[in-house]
Amino acid sequence: MELPSWLEIRLMQVCDLIFALIPQQAPTVENLRKCKIISHRGQHDNLKVFENTLTAFDHVLETDGIWGVEMDFRWTKDLYPVVSHDPDLQRLYGSNIRISDTTLDELKQLCPQIPTLEEVLKRYGGKLHLMVEAKEEHYPKPEEQNRILKELFEAFEPKKDFHLLSLDPNMLEMIKFVDTSAKILVAEFNKKTLSKISLTKKYAGLGGHYLLLDKKLVEEHLACGQKIGVGYPKSKNNLFREINRGVEWIFCNDAVGLSNILQTELNKAQSLVEAANIK
Repeated sequence: MELPSWLEIRLMQVCDLIFALIPQQAPTVENLRKCKIISHRGQHDNLKVFENTLTAFDHVLETDGIWGVEMDFRWTKDLYPVVSHDPDLQRLYGSNIRISDTTLDELKQLCPQIPTLEEVLKRYGGKLHLMVEAKEEHYPKPEEQNRILKELFEAFEPKKDFHLLSLDPNMLEMIKFVDTSAKILVAEFNKKTLSKISLTKKYAGLGGHYLLLDKKLVEEHLACGQKIGVGYPKSKNNLFREINRGVEWIFCNDAVGLSNILQTELNKAQSLVEAANIK
């Protein structure tokens, strides 16, 4: 279950303010280089540029230093996967139409901003690392839907080019076109349960809000060779905290801004190393 968006936003704001004020040791050059910034639903403000649209993803592609982009997909009535977080169009576009009740043609007429998953893969696959989240919803024809996904992703290599994410373990079980080593569970307040599943099934790693994924849990997954992905650091101190904990994947709502911080600090660190070597 996901938190209500207003509550999630308020909790993140409070956490961001607190952790921005806590000084952190600067990470090593090596660890700064390992950090991978992932744009959460693209670079958007949901006023002029809407999340999960080609425009939002284009801004990411045009910015140096951003490794990947996260997106969500859902299915139309005629079984076309489209890139959208919500099951309906209400929050972003003011319509209570549900995606699962419309055909692709109807959806494109109602809301042409919503791209198909195929459009996104063709435009950004191989250029950005794609973190593709399967939303919790009914799969009326799971075998056919797996076949469709397999065909869409056949040009890309799991783990190297993309990972499959979900908050729901059942969705990762249902979607079988990709190996478990390219699957990631995203935890909320069920971190212990999802952590155990991730370790048992040898998934690629575990994601969640940086405040929820405590030190012990992070170290346990890293010790097993898995990755940790956290959302959504905003400040330099918050970024440093996560890098120092061994977190490699940083999901961010302002990936451009955080990438600028990372590149600035990496340049500083490299300059210090070069100066020390000259001496």
